[in-house]
Amino acid sequence: MSKDKVILAYSGGLDTTVIIPWLKENYDYDVIAVCIDVGQGDDWNVIKKRALDTGAAACYVVDAREEYITEYIWPALKANAVYEDRYLLGTSTARPLIGKILVEYARQEKAVAICHGATGKGNDQVRFELAVKAFAPDLKVIAAWRDSKWHMDSRDAEIKYLEDRKIPVPMKKDQSYSRDENIWHLSHEGLELEETENEPNWKHMLKLTTVPEEAPEAGEYVTLDFEAGVPVAVNGKKMTALEIMTELNKIGGRNGVGLVDICENRCVGMKSRGVYETPGGAILYYAHEMLDHLCLDRDTYHYKQLIAQRMSELIYDGKWFTTLMDALMAFVDKTQETVTGWVKLKLYKGSIRGAGSHSPYSLYNESIASFTTGDLYDHKDAQGFITLMGLPLKVRAMMEQKAGIGQAVLNSAQLKKRPTE
Repeated sequence: MSKDKVILAYSGGLDTTVIIPWLKENYDYDVIAVCIDVGQGDDWNVIKKRALDTGAAACYVVDAREEYITEYIWPALKANAVYEDRYLLGTSTARPLIGKILVEYARQEKAVAICHGATGKGNDQVRFELAVKAFAPDLKVIAAWRDSKWHMDSRDAEIKYLEDRKIPVPMKKDQSYSRDENIWHLSHEGLELEETENEPNWKHMLKLTTVPEEAPEAGEYVTLDFEAGVPVAVNGKKMTALEIMTELNKIGGRNGVGLVDICENRCVGMKSRGVYETPGGAILYYAHEMLDHLCLDRDTYHYKQLIAQRMSELIYDGKWFTTLMDALMAFVDKTQETVTGWVKLKLYKGSIRGAGSHSPYSLYNESIASFTTGDLYDHKDAQGFITLMGLPLKVRAMMEQKAGIGQAVLNSAQLKKRPTE
């Protein structure tokens, strides 16, 4: 009789390598390892062999890089969604896609469960499992680190588990940062970052980005073209989404841009400190916001700022596949219909500055904005506007003066006598 199958989100790292024999021993499942490439830069042939050698019945490698960029990164970019003012949602945007693909393979393999190696302290357990619930509420989810049969509480214990079974350990025994990498970013946690008093060890830590102080003295200009809020070209060259991200990561990386050190609020209730490298993403966000400023009217832009904050919270919390998220993305898509044009930026030693922008849908009108009086705006027009805008203030002040009390008295008390000479 054939065994039930479980789909394992397999990265090839220590946790998921341990989970393969652990599942076989504790659940007697056939383990189907699914590796999802969202731009980690791993050698998937080596990782696939590791999964099979460790006991997986099968291993699939899914190239989801283009899908990740176009269906997850671009929507976040169009919204200018930033979590807690700093974090560009690198890990957060990838997890819903990974969860969806795990369900797709669970259906294909007729599996009864999905397993992941996210810890019980982190955000990823929430993101994976909410995605599974959205598409397959009938499937069992096995979270190894929360399972009563999981008796390992450290990396050393996991390493011993593999060594006892003569399974090669896929990492060095000395500790390193806990990292998550994809085409959008690279995150770092652990070691000196666990004490907020410590400065990050930038030279030792960074993988994608040059330390800003060591970036080229000349800096670099980069021009980006957008169509309906989506980047389509770099320095005048049309590119695919993957090519754009690859090129901008190189350009941003060598100029030291996109570094973030933040102590953020996890959705599970604790704070954690992380350092993020998002070189290409930082360039895109800066450029896109410049184009938004050029093309959106005041009311739309201000309301979009509110939407961006709410979207960032939904994405961070793993609520991508929700009705609210669908509705907010529809609003953002509407705002982006005229966000087409180009933006030029100057990158210099970790900084990004605007160096010009243009859109055929620009709402900037030189005739109106110029200090010179033009046909569309007469300086005298402002008088009636100010009179009407200030009418509530004037009426209130008149009432308070008549009553002899209230804010008018307080205001008069704040008026100082100034020297007259």
